[in-house]
Amino acid sequence: MFKAPLIATAILAVPTAASAASTVSVTIPRLNVAEYHRPYVAGWLEPAGGGAARTLFVWYDVRKAGAEPGTKWLADLRSWWRKGGRGLTLPANGVSGATRPPGTYRIALPANLPAGQYVLHVEAARETGGRELVSIPLKAPAGTGSATGSTELGSVTIR
Repeated sequence: MFKAPLIATAILAVPTAASAASTVSVTIPRLNVAEYHRPYVAGWLEPAGGGAARTLFVWYDVRKAGAEPGTKWLADLRSWWRKGGRGLTLPANGVSGATRPPGTYRIALPANLPAGQYVLHVEAARETGGRELVSIPLKAPAGTGSATGSTELGSVTIR
């Protein structure tokens, strides 16, 4: 009886941070308002016990330049700005992107995320609109969870 394939199967079945990378789905709802502006949105992870924040994405007006560049209003994402946004050099490769129209967008969680307890935060702010923050506890490497915003954000899901 040859048992090597069974051992190899057992080793491959053990989840690792790299093989069990999750994705975050963020829904920007369609709002029926007179003057619609696409929201600035930021998503970041923090260790549940406290610690440094890790920005996963930030969507803002990357093309606006001049006296009032698009980065000027990133401070309206207040929680993200305080947790590390103000120290981030933008545009940040692999993190920065343009604002998004209504729809659902998927963002991969970092494959090198160490196992542990985290909180995923997603914050949105819109000109002539509101501001909203959604937080979801996450157990890495393969945790799941979801939350739903009430105005500026729709569903936020980790799979």
